[in-house]
Amino acid sequence: MEKYFKMGERGSSTGQELRAGLTTFLAMAYIIAVNPSLLVAAGVPMNAAVTSTCVGAGIMTIFMGLFSNRPLACASGMGINAVVAFTLAALNGADWQVSMAVIFVEGCAILILVLCGLREAIMDAIPVSLRHAISVGLGLFIAMIGLADGGIIVANESTMVSFGDVTSPTFLVGLISIVATVILYSMNVKGSILIGIVIAVLCGIPLGVTQMPSGVVSALDFSSFGAPFMADSTGTVAVVKVLTTPILLVFAFSLMMSDFFDTMGTAMAVAKQGEFLNEDGTVENIREILIADSAAAAVGGLVGASSITTFVESASGAADGGRTGLSSVFTGILFIIAAFFAPVISIVSSAATCGALVIVGFLMMTDVVDIDWTNLLEGFPAFMVIAGIPFTYSISNGIGMGFIAYVIVALVTGNIKKIKPLMWVATAAFVVYFLLS
Repeated sequence: MEKYFKMGERGSSTGQELRAGLTTFLAMAYIIAVNPSLLVAAGVPMNAAVTSTCVGAGIMTIFMGLFSNRPLACASGMGINAVVAFTLAALNGADWQVSMAVIFVEGCAILILVLCGLREAIMDAIPVSLRHAISVGLGLFIAMIGLADGGIIVANESTMVSFGDVTSPTFLVGLISIVATVILYSMNVKGSILIGIVIAVLCGIPLGVTQMPSGVVSALDFSSFGAPFMADSTGTVAVVKVLTTPILLVFAFSLMMSDFFDTMGTAMAVAKQGEFLNEDGTVENIREILIADSAAAAVGGLVGASSITTFVESASGAADGGRTGLSSVFTGILFIIAAFFAPVISIVSSAATCGALVIVGFLMMTDVVDIDWTNLLEGFPAFMVIAGIPFTYSISNGIGMGFIAYVIVALVTGNIKKIKPLMWVATAAFVVYFLLS
């Protein structure tokens, strides 16, 4: 195991990797409850949705760990599952099999782009300043998710966002999570992020935030597996309907753009914490990471779990010491076990993971000093990325805003030669993506 995962070479150990894998799993555990609830709205049977969510995440996270040997975990992506539930389902007459076929087609297309080297080449074409900006923007985004999950910031019609109710049990659990994690982290306690989550879960019991499980064991249901090749309500094979329906192909393209750049940003965020981000902003083993992630998207559609993608919450495990794929393998095993014990695992509330995400957001802010803010070409596009990711609540939207800003500023300042050919391609694709969205 040491020879394969190279733990000693990366300054890690088996215990450290297992702890990091558990931290990542707990930070992602909310998906076990959230994703099925959305898929049910799309028409997927509940038991099938739970099984596909857990088993799909488990298999692809294990594959990610073995194939890339990096601490990244995969599960059904938030945002795309909402599109499946509330947009695609209505568009295709509530045939969830067709929605999964759209995901399957999108995943296959993005996998082909990776195997052809295009996805990796576009990453290499991104200016270094934008790479640093993506890391910073992801940090703010992660912190924002954590603060929202903990009820510390809430939506407000007048001010868009405002401070939460300090008497709310969710707010109190979120605050406990942050305080406990920061104290433990400042004391250099190993596993501080994981311990912070556990403390918050326990404190959430008397406050009514941590709900006692309704059961212990849940039955598996594989009826959603193979969804793209099932017949829809008209008797047409779902994947055939997608390939012959222009509007569904447009949706597949839009989802592909989201997947394409979301993973790029996530990989950089986790690489920063896992110490495999190079000084020039390139990610080690990025090709293997992108291949595993692209295959995961297709598998997500195949098993009926929506698009499975690399989770930005993986950064919490990396920050807790994860350096190799062993942590991912352990996270994946826990997801598969969770398929049998979903009621118990789901007691970990999103509020309990607030501190983990906030501390990771803080750690990712260090890249902001590597951006030359006195240079308009370097600074302004970087600012658009940093502001765009959290403000639009979308990694791909923020990256797209930065790409377009970079091209415009380069044109008006006479720096057109600094724009690499694939940067032009990516920017044009983003313009199309925004227009279609």
